[in-house]
Amino acid sequence: MNHLDAAAGRPRIGRSPATTRGELSHIALGLFLERGFDETTVDDIVRAAGIGRRTFFRYFTSKNDLPWGEFDDLLDGMRAHLASVPRDVPLMEALRQAVVEFNRFPADEIPFHRQRMWLLLNVPDLMAHSTLRYSGWRQVVAEFVADRRGEPANSLAAQSIAWVCLSLCLAAYEQWLERDDADLLGLLDEAFDRIAEAFGAV
Repeated sequence: MNHLDAAAGRPRIGRSPATTRGELSHIALGLFLERGFDETTVDDIVRAAGIGRRTFFRYFTSKNDLPWGEFDDLLDGMRAHLASVPRDVPLMEALRQAVVEFNRFPADEIPFHRQRMWLLLNVPDLMAHSTLRYSGWRQVVAEFVADRRGEPANSLAAQSIAWVCLSLCLAAYEQWLERDDADLLGLLDEAFDRIAEAFGAV
């Protein structure tokens, strides 16, 4: 289907039932890449995971949510990280650190993250669905910026910086997916360094 190896997420015959959001997401990623997103049904996923539909819907509201895995938990972690940053750390440096940490995964999770981002950036249905998720991510950034600047989270400055940060991430993801040997964290670092030069002290 594409240059990514779906085997890393393909369920094994006789595996124990999947019982976490992360495990279900991994199984679904493998099936999406092997069969195609549109061609894979919820029934296919629950069968591969060894669970029932009722259990599936306790973890995910729809098939479109599966590639996002434990995104909500990661978002909570990003919010907590930003809240802990000393106020003397420059704004863009604080955001750079938070974004890098948001994308720091154990080595065995990186192939799944690569599969995830390929799907989110290339499957039309998922690209449309991503709007809601990106909005939540941007809101975390905007709230932090607003607190630093002493203005509402819906201010032009807070929202503009949030959009810029998201764009930097998406640009880094695209570069990362183009080369198997690319370092995502390094690309994110570089992207934020470049934009910090343009922003100066904000």
